[in-house]
Amino acid sequence: MSFLNQLISKFNNKNANIAIVGLGYVGLPLMLRYNDIGFKVIGFDIDESKTDKLNQGISYIEHIPSSKIKKAIETGFEATTDFSRISECDAIILCVPTPLNKYREPDMSFVINTTDMVKPFLRQGQVLSLESTTYPGTTEEELLPRVEENGLTVGEDIFLVYSPEREDPGNPDFETRTIPKVIGGHTENCLKAGISVYQPAIDQVVPVSSTKAAEMTKLLENIHRAVNIGLVNEMKLVADKMGIDIHEVIRAAATKPFGFVPYYPGPGLGGHCIPIDPFYLTWKAREYGINTRFIELSGEVNSSMPDYVVTKTVLALNKTNKSISGSRVLVLGIAYKKNVDDMRESPSVHIMEKLRELGALVEYSDPHVPVFPKMREHHFDLISQSLTSNNLNEFDCIVLATDHDKFDYELIINNAKLIVDTRGKYSPNHNNVIKA
Repeated sequence: MSFLNQLISKFNNKNANIAIVGLGYVGLPLMLRYNDIGFKVIGFDIDESKTDKLNQGISYIEHIPSSKIKKAIETGFEATTDFSRISECDAIILCVPTPLNKYREPDMSFVINTTDMVKPFLRQGQVLSLESTTYPGTTEEELLPRVEENGLTVGEDIFLVYSPEREDPGNPDFETRTIPKVIGGHTENCLKAGISVYQPAIDQVVPVSSTKAAEMTKLLENIHRAVNIGLVNEMKLVADKMGIDIHEVIRAAATKPFGFVPYYPGPGLGGHCIPIDPFYLTWKAREYGINTRFIELSGEVNSSMPDYVVTKTVLALNKTNKSISGSRVLVLGIAYKKNVDDMRESPSVHIMEKLRELGALVEYSDPHVPVFPKMREHHFDLISQSLTSNNLNEFDCIVLATDHDKFDYELIINNAKLIVDTRGKYSPNHNNVIKA
């Protein structure tokens, strides 16, 4: 029996062992899904504090309850930092970060370093799948030569696929199982292997012709969103100058039953994909002599939003005869989107830093982030402020950056001296509300 048929048989019979490498917002839900349907899963991470917590049955992601981790442990899941155990696994799924460096260029170090850690323990009969968002060509250019370095032949005795993650943390309408999975293989046999890995766990598998096509699919999905958010952010600037409430306009336009999809403005883009993906494509496009002007323009508009919010805050304080320097400013919501604890690329953090640079005394309140976490590029030694009528009244300005459902918006509007609203939660008719 060929290695491909052996692999397919193992997944059909649920005898396969699965390695999830990178136990974050993408890796953990995927682990839980495979564990739920009866596969043996080993989780790998370089952060020993994460693997220790998981082995104790403790979740470090708010929307994933510890009870689910405990159940997974009881049914065979284990987490480790020992990459030699990759050899025990039939499928290795890489779910590691792909951030930007300080020059806004792709930082592929996590993917490359992880592949190098996995490489010595690869063997015949395995499938390696990359899920990290990246530029078209990554799987072929970076993973393929490393996989074949020790004499393995991709497509014959080991299989290589790209299958982009599609997680939406905190969204109750979708889960790993129900979100269709795009898969591209380096060869036809690789694609067959990839389908056998994901088909048991995902309701709908969507095969495409190559790893490049799958990589480009992920970028298109998120660039589509980034461009449309850039459009409404620019429309917001125009509407503000004209004294028009852009949120009222969007609500009205959304009643059109065809040809319009509502996107909403905000203080900037956050999360691991939408603020980053456009730069991955624009960077790679330069290799082909193409200037992606449309995409880059939307990136510029979205990247300028934190500055716009800070400017509106400064002007709002000026109207109350206060300088930004020395003013107490409370930022509401520092997660990148509502109702989650995910801080990746959060525009709130950029706003806080810019306000601090101008001399403001910055605090924050976020029911999902009780202590400001350690971040690669940002540091605040702060804990979340509780919202009471007295506490709210002590701040010169409140910046509503992330509109969590847990906030008491009536308490806020009734006790805040001044609110800079970046999410359209309040009617502009309130005397203490400034739209941003």
